[in-house]
Amino acid sequence: MFKMMRNDLQVVMERDPAARNRWEVMINYPGLHAVWNHRSAHWLWRHGFKLTGRILSQISRFFTGIEIHPGATIGNGLFIDHGMGVVIGETAEVGDNVTLYHGVTLGGVSTEKGKRHPTIGDNVVIGAGAKVLGAITVGSGSRIGANSVVVRPVPANSVVVGVPGQVVVRSQSHTPEKSDLHHDRLPDTLGTAMASVMQRLELIENTLNIHMTVHEKGNGNGKRQHAGDGDYEEVIAAPHTPDHGRWRGEDFAI
Repeated sequence: MFKMMRNDLQVVMERDPAARNRWEVMINYPGLHAVWNHRSAHWLWRHGFKLTGRILSQISRFFTGIEIHPGATIGNGLFIDHGMGVVIGETAEVGDNVTLYHGVTLGGVSTEKGKRHPTIGDNVVIGAGAKVLGAITVGSGSRIGANSVVVRPVPANSVVVGVPGQVVVRSQSHTPEKSDLHHDRLPDTLGTAMASVMQRLELIENTLNIHMTVHEKGNGNGKRQHAGDGDYEEVIAAPHTPDHGRWRGEDFAI
């Protein structure tokens, strides 16, 4: 037990640059307290003392703001950073060396008995506010972006972003044994796809000798006029393509 507690302290020291010493971590970190309390509640739950285990988990929830059902299975090295609002359901399974930020939910989507909460692999990082819902599996070495809503299985060594979560398989080298804490790095899958469509549309228009003149909204939207020499000019109100991920405010009247 003491060896496991020392390991938990070491995990916090390695993943939280704000942690100055083990005494400070042991006294002031609610995520650590929630994990320690859960181990006791989980032991009670497995040995038939379900009511006592549930009461202990609710006491822990009151003091830490973190709700872990005593039936949930938690691996070694779980780090809950800040932790307020974290919810882990009864049939959730969390692997080793997982990092959860505040507001994370490992929730169910069914009223049926049995497995209804997610299974999280090893070395997974789930960003602030993310929701992982249903009896799905998040593969080892993956990163869930902040505020993502994950409702489909995630292959190992992937990045998930958006609502609903879009899975992006890593193309750059990554060491799956190490936690990828950059849950702020969110690929703009929809924006990139839209920019690609607009670029391809422009190519088609050039091929068909159809030229667009962009006017302000409300002026000639959708009109087609002859431009001479067999060409046509399409008069529409269309936004510009984003420049390095930034759209122009005038295209959206903001």
